[in-house]
Amino acid sequence: MSRDAIFRLYGILVLLTVLFNKVYPQVENDLPVRLMFYNAENFFDTYDDTLKDDDDFLPGGLMRWNYERYLKKVNSVYKVIIAAGEWYPPAIIGFSEIENRKVLNDLINLTYFSKFNYGIVHEESNDTRGIDVCLIYNKQIAELLAYRYMIPSEYGSVTFASRSILYSKWLISGDTVHIFLNHWPSRRGGVLAGETKRESISEMIRAKTDSIQNAENGNAKIIIAGDFNCTPADNEISILLNENVTLQNPYSLLNLSAGLSKAGIGTYRYMGTWEMIDQVIVSEALINNGNGLFTRQDLLRIFKPDFLLKRDEKYPGFTPFSTYLGYRYQGGFSDHLPVLLDLLLRKPGY
Repeated sequence: MSRDAIFRLYGILVLLTVLFNKVYPQVENDLPVRLMFYNAENFFDTYDDTLKDDDDFLPGGLMRWNYERYLKKVNSVYKVIIAAGEWYPPAIIGFSEIENRKVLNDLINLTYFSKFNYGIVHEESNDTRGIDVCLIYNKQIAELLAYRYMIPSEYGSVTFASRSILYSKWLISGDTVHIFLNHWPSRRGGVLAGETKRESISEMIRAKTDSIQNAENGNAKIIIAGDFNCTPADNEISILLNENVTLQNPYSLLNLSAGLSKAGIGTYRYMGTWEMIDQVIVSEALINNGNGLFTRQDLLRIFKPDFLLKRDEKYPGFTPFSTYLGYRYQGGFSDHLPVLLDLLLRKPGY
């Protein structure tokens, strides 16, 4: 049986499960709330946006992007999400490299996602290519309380030609959770490229998380996730974690991805080396709080089934099966692997 046939069968089984159960399972039923972040690699539609530099991803553009390839991409991203959810799509799915809201609408409505009750959070960013940070969420599990897009105050919309940070506040299983989704400026052109902007973003998020913690007496449950375009060992992450401050920091942030990085595991492969640039950082309250939602180090993982990988053509080993290899279309999924984080519910007395 071909890989596409297997996924079609898988999608039918998912649909039947939903129809028979009717209600999406909740964390109270001892099933986790799963969160996912995925850099979807140039998920463009086929229409020209005159305000953005999307010409390469048009039918007559350099990448020869057309409607057939676009529909394959829609279905490929859907397949990854369904497989990552293990029968049920994750409750909240954060994305980067999404061109616009239409792409998300098509993802939800042109696949079996139409059988689930998913909402969208998306706004256009200042990125010159037109790629944005956004999310979709299951309304039966996660109630969206508020959201806003943020850029460092020292930049204006013209000088900050990159992706905004998406902050959102949620009610999940009676617990409040704050989520920051990121796609920091690229290191394209060298490791130091974009470093100043990444440091400014890091400082902005740190200030925001400290403010949230002050308001919630240090008990705020915070998740900071996304494509940071740097590794856990880089200075920009140290700024976010406040590691360079000599005074004891009352509001600790813990990088759950650091151990994976030290083990040589990553989400993106560059010149034969895996890099952990898609990371998840959480507040200490999400680890050690006595009641409500919590997570653990072992509940973070990189989703890397065989179908998301292919043998590297230049270096020993395997690499993500991307949509493009340079300018050559190969019909894969993404040049990044997704990361998954499960939240469990600790009930009083346990």
